[in-house]
Amino acid sequence: MTKARAVPMPSNSVLAPLYAGADLLDAFAIPLPAGASDDLEVLARAALERQAWWIRALTRVRDVVMATVAVKSSRAVGLAAAARGPVIGFFPVLSKSATELVVGADDWHLDFRVTIQLRADAANGRELVAGTVVHCHNRLGRIYLTTIAPFHRVIVRASLEQAARAMKISACFGGRDWL
Repeated sequence: MTKARAVPMPSNSVLAPLYAGADLLDAFAIPLPAGASDDLEVLARAALERQAWWIRALTRVRDVVMATVAVKSSRAVGLAAAARGPVIGFFPVLSKSATELVVGADDWHLDFRVTIQLRADAANGRELVAGTVVHCHNRLGRIYLTTIAPFHRVIVRASLEQAARAMKISACFGGRDWL
């Protein structure tokens, strides 16, 4: 199984103006199997929905702890966003183009954005890239980010690996979107 790897932030992202002064800025990529979908929404859903049990458990712990300081739960973020437009997992879709899908949310402690891109890679064919930008607003945001950053990196890698596995299975079934 191919592992996701750290890569530079995509320079062509609509989020590039947010890179300056970011409190967290990272990107990871994974090669996609031949026959994987070209649809960014399908790829994003494969990465961000149907999370592993341990990711769901960490999200629940995060929600319980952060509720004590009036930070929105993942469920609350998703429900509020769904009333306004599309969501992937619990992440509000902020923009979508042929080359990039952006999810994210703003809260009183920090704002975050995630770019999902599909790009050609000379060595591997096509790869799925996920880049994250976070701007903290206050001390709570910085404490929160310091605490979750190591988990974030593991979760993003695992999510990309999940997407690649799902695309491999989908390709085996003739590319049908069974997700």
